[in-house]
Amino acid sequence: MTIHIGAAPDQIAQTVLMPGDPYRARWAAETFLEGAELVNEVRGMLGFTGTWRGHRVTIQGSGMGMPSLSIYANELMTNYDAQTLIRIGSCGGMQPHVGIRDVIIAMTATTITSPSSGILREMNYAPCANWGLLKAAVAAAETKGTKTHVGGIYSSDVFYAERPDLDEQMVRHGILAVEMEAAELYTLAARHGRRALAVLTVSDHLQTGEALPADQRERSFGDMVEIALEAAFSEG
Repeated sequence: MTIHIGAAPDQIAQTVLMPGDPYRARWAAETFLEGAELVNEVRGMLGFTGTWRGHRVTIQGSGMGMPSLSIYANELMTNYDAQTLIRIGSCGGMQPHVGIRDVIIAMTATTITSPSSGILREMNYAPCANWGLLKAAVAAAETKGTKTHVGGIYSSDVFYAERPDLDEQMVRHGILAVEMEAAELYTLAARHGRRALAVLTVSDHLQTGEALPADQRERSFGDMVEIALEAAFSEG
């Protein structure tokens, strides 16, 4: 048990999927895991552990933004020995060829600042995904026939951004989408020698203004969760 996770040590699996929304954690656990049990509800940040094709999996909400994710990822790695952490969540598309409901597998995660900036100081660190997970996720997406994009994303530290000039430069430099957590997850995984990946569903688009209605978001996120699970337990 930690300050923010009330599970006993043996209640957390070594493979953890991390949606931002705790209710999405519950939906994913009930939809994809067998025998899912609630193992954490401290501060309403729900976590569940069950099995997928015989493999133990925990699905733990991370909250919104890098500071919140940093708390849960740190405790999962240092107190519960989580080895594989995959962010599953929504993102905003930034490129014209990226469509609503498409899946993005994040190779890199650019950011202006993160909770790790104080440690890295003047270094312009480049957070990236684990290659084995990335390769397995791409293979899983191809097998499923899911429209998928692989490349760099941007992890913002604000939701209501007011920097159109920054958006313009990110589009110019090929950034596929924006979200708020992956850069810190990738940095922490590198620091602790763990595997990390972000598999994201495009729920809205910064250029077109399109957006999935709230009642359609969960139904559109199934491919993302399946790809993450396939990647986590790939033997390739």
